[in-house]
Amino acid sequence: MKNVVGYLLFLALCVALIVLVLNYGARMFPSTPPAVHHGSAVFSLSAIRENLSSPLAILLTQLVLIVLVARSMGALVRMLGQPGVIGEMIAGILLGPSFLGWLSPALMNSVFPDSSMNTLRMFSQIGVMLFMFLVGTDVDLQHFRDRAHTAVWVSHASIVLPFIIGTTLSFLIYGSMAPSGVPFTAFALFLGVAMSITAFPVLARIVEERGLTHSSLGIMSLGCAAVDDVTAWSILAVVLAIVKADALGSALLTLLWVAVFAALMIFLLKPLLKKIVAARETKILKMNYETEFNSWAAIILVFAFLSGLTTEVIGVHALFGAFLAGAIIPGGRLRNFCRARFDSVASGLLLPLFFAFTGLRTRIDLLNDWSAWGICFLVIGCAVVGKLGGSMLAARWSGMKWGEAFSLGALMNTRGLMELIVLNIGYDLGILSSRIFAVLVLMALTTTFMTAPLLSLAQGKSRKNAFAAG
Repeated sequence: MKNVVGYLLFLALCVALIVLVLNYGARMFPSTPPAVHHGSAVFSLSAIRENLSSPLAILLTQLVLIVLVARSMGALVRMLGQPGVIGEMIAGILLGPSFLGWLSPALMNSVFPDSSMNTLRMFSQIGVMLFMFLVGTDVDLQHFRDRAHTAVWVSHASIVLPFIIGTTLSFLIYGSMAPSGVPFTAFALFLGVAMSITAFPVLARIVEERGLTHSSLGIMSLGCAAVDDVTAWSILAVVLAIVKADALGSALLTLLWVAVFAALMIFLLKPLLKKIVAARETKILKMNYETEFNSWAAIILVFAFLSGLTTEVIGVHALFGAFLAGAIIPGGRLRNFCRARFDSVASGLLLPLFFAFTGLRTRIDLLNDWSAWGICFLVIGCAVVGKLGGSMLAARWSGMKWGEAFSLGALMNTRGLMELIVLNIGYDLGILSSRIFAVLVLMALTTTFMTAPLLSLAQGKSRKNAFAAG
């Protein structure tokens, strides 16, 4: 009780001294009080409105709204048997001009004013870079060595055929869909790349949710998608070098620098990182490995962003460097640590910003005539035929049964987030117009949404055939 009384007296004395100092200072240094608005200056509606319009308040409002809508839509589509990323992609479109802007233009402009778009774009780019780094850590070709020949054959067939179809399709849609002044070569190459992409992270999640991780189909699909990712991003690096260079000589020089950088990363830095991790293994085993790796977290992030900065300066794209940085991280505990530490921030917070930013760019209302919708359906059909058909035929020719070949084709037809990343690169470079951007976003959504139903159909037929044979 004595201590309590003493504490209260001490507080009272401090408050009294502060009041005396303030009163004495006010008499010694008189000043004109600031003008007070009508009513409470703090709680008036005009003050609240003004505070909400500050850049930080707008950003925080966007963060809260985007994450809540993305999570809600993700949970909804998971109840329908679809991967959550589809719901997050849909959430981005719902927050954009295609829905929120149509429903209430004033609300959309107040939540997503033009002045905030650059900040949102930068945050989303950081999230995608971190995500691509994690995608690189998932690329591990060791577990399917016994069937590597088939995986390489199927993955490359699933790239070449869609690429040919995409570039050929450019002849039909270049006049009506390409931005004015964009060379046909740049437009055709980007359309070919867009047709060729497979979303490795989404595919891996579907395989895991279906319990196919250790099956021959699951192992083969993961292997094919890993090869597909590496190949597709290498092709994208070449395409970016050609598109961004002023002449053939500049493009070749850019490609040379990319090759040198990739060689240094793979043949010099990767073995060096393995040695460093192996040297620390004894210490790591004697203690909680997370304690040791936590000290590496900042270094790993700097390494990923520095790799991205290098490829951005070379003239390709920062995402390619981040992806390569993840791919050379030694397997085992360090990779598991990277996924555990960074995935929640990338997937839970920053990637929804990317989906929202993509949705704000997607103008479905620009597809306002039958010819535009005809092109949309044509693009979706060509994408499915090229990716699913190419993968299925290559798998069948390599010895797989028709049912497994079809399932593999359905999995490889998944595009998801990886497609949106490529499309945003093309949009930023001015190669894709708002109309073709909307068409390709719809194509990415449709082909990703198709995967689960097609797998269920294939697995249902397989069980029916097995029952009939038994």
